[in-house]
Amino acid sequence: MAKATLHESTYLILTALVEAPRHGYAVLDEVRRISDGRVDLRAGTLYAALDRLRTEGLIDIEREEQVQSRLRRYYRLTAAGVQRLAEESARLRSNADAASVRLRRAGLLVEGGAA
Repeated sequence: MAKATLHESTYLILTALVEAPRHGYAVLDEVRRISDGRVDLRAGTLYAALDRLRTEGLIDIEREEQVQSRLRRYYRLTAAGVQRLAEESARLRSNADAASVRLRRAGLLVEGGAA
């Protein structure tokens, strides 16, 4: 049975954690940067997603620290998270390649953009 596809926001959250562990607001900033500002998650949405991703074993807490009497958690990808992100990246790439081939064959896409 095929795994369910990842929502774009989930995909971007996992992508934001590839290079280094990040705390929640750093994840928000990185998602915004990766998506060129298209995806602007709200804190409540992010933390619900982070909790779900922890439950699914795709991320874990790297460390916690006190900052101005508040607990700051740093999240990191797990091996399962790396695998799931790689699988989803391959699926998206395959779909994009198939669409590009069809658009080129139909004369609707030239190299570098639309016709």
